[in-house]
Amino acid sequence: MESSRVADVAADITDPRAGLRAVASLRVLADALELRQVEAALRSGMKWQTIADALGVTRQAVHKKYSKRVDPSLLTTRSRA
Repeated sequence: MESSRVADVAADITDPRAGLRAVASLRVLADALELRQVEAALRSGMKWQTIADALGVTRQAVHKKYSKRVDPSLLTTRSRA
């Protein structure tokens, strides 16, 4: 199912079971997209603090969530600041 259709199902309250499954699917999709964007940000030279600011979280929170999930080569070729 395409993501716009999943969003429609997630917003529709007439079938909560389908809606909850759609919300869970969107959460997985959002998490995968966020990881891709964090990796792209690190590749472009952005600091953890700048990434955190863009996501509306603390530097510590974004670093804890992603430092072990991102491509390890991104961490060895740059400052971990």
